[in-house]
Amino acid sequence: MLEIIGWIIIAVLFLVGMAGAVYPILPGVVAIYAAFFVYGLCISFSPFGFWFWTIQTVILIVLFIADYAVNAWGVKKFGGSRASVIGSTIGVIIGPFVIPAFGLILGPFLGAVIGEMFFANSNFEKSMKVGLGSVVGLFTSTVAKFVLQLLMIVLFFIWLL
Repeated sequence: MLEIIGWIIIAVLFLVGMAGAVYPILPGVVAIYAAFFVYGLCISFSPFGFWFWTIQTVILIVLFIADYAVNAWGVKKFGGSRASVIGSTIGVIIGPFVIPAFGLILGPFLGAVIGEMFFANSNFEKSMKVGLGSVVGLFTSTVAKFVLQLLMIVLFFIWLL
């Protein structure tokens, strides 16, 4: 019975994790990482050794760093300042709550535009270009997260074979 409950929790954590690649308010990579512990606690830790935990932890760390860095890269690549990077980051966090249907895209865009225009004193044209960069960074980050999180899940199942 505990094994069945464990697999149900693991499946839910994997689904939440993959949804978190797209919807940043969800704990994507952390949910996937937690699923490994659920497996260990409910079924067995024996399939997982040093290399499993090392590889998965490295991917986790890379995802945490890349999540911020790729978004910042997109803003910087399009000429953004520190203010627009901060604005874009705030927009990613609050955008989905303020504008439920479109906040995931509009949040970082508007955050970068507002940050650039009002705090870096850039003109409207440059601010819009920086806003576009935040969206490019967001999409790039989303694809990277999706691929790496899927890799974590695939490695989990390979380790069980």
